[in-house]
Amino acid sequence: MLDSNMRSAFLTMEQVNYWAVVPAAGVGKRMGADRPKQYLQLAGKTVIEHSLQRLCSLQAICRVVVAVSAEDSYWADLHHSEKVQQTLGGSERFHSVFNALQHLQGQAAATDWVLVHDAARPCVRPADIENLMRKLANHPVGGLLATPVRDTLKRANAYAEVTETVNRANLYHALTPQMFRYAALYAALEQVLERGLSITDDAQAMELAGHSPILLVESHADNIKITHPHDLALAELFLRQQA
Repeated sequence: MLDSNMRSAFLTMEQVNYWAVVPAAGVGKRMGADRPKQYLQLAGKTVIEHSLQRLCSLQAICRVVVAVSAEDSYWADLHHSEKVQQTLGGSERFHSVFNALQHLQGQAAATDWVLVHDAARPCVRPADIENLMRKLANHPVGGLLATPVRDTLKRANAYAEVTETVNRANLYHALTPQMFRYAALYAALEQVLERGLSITDDAQAMELAGHSPILLVESHADNIKITHPHDLALAELFLRQQA
């Protein structure tokens, strides 16, 4: 078995590829819109088109696999890069990610990197993604973009009454992309499915599989997720500022 120094040297020398996975089978009920939130208009394009454009602009990413719902009637009308491939999504986000990883079987090598990015994060900066890739290039596990918690946190009971003030030291908001080795992430999600668990992001699957440490790489705070109607106006402001 390779010790940590030898393994690091091996990973440095090996040729790896970068793949991106975008789970896009959700319906976004909280938006209250007539279509899934990833297909809402934002600054002349749909939300998902902005997200895919950010990923496809990075030369190091060779393919982007998008997992869409079987009932999706919007995806076929979009124009996207030749890098983009489609596969069938699942009932939950992690099902869609796993389906996309299955789609990559025969294309991705075990030690290749996979970047999982939310379809509804259209403002992610390519420079932040490149920084994530650079910081994790020789990392043994992987990591994710994140921002430190800056507000005071309150824990509440079922009646919205404060039960305690939570110490925000060393707390982060988990963002995307989240980046892990193909085989390790595949196995971690497979375990989640076999155990009938429910998770909210890919890093949690890696944690449950015992992978450590997982690195947090600080992102710009404008890497927001479109969740509520007012988020569209905020995202449009951020896109103008970035331009």
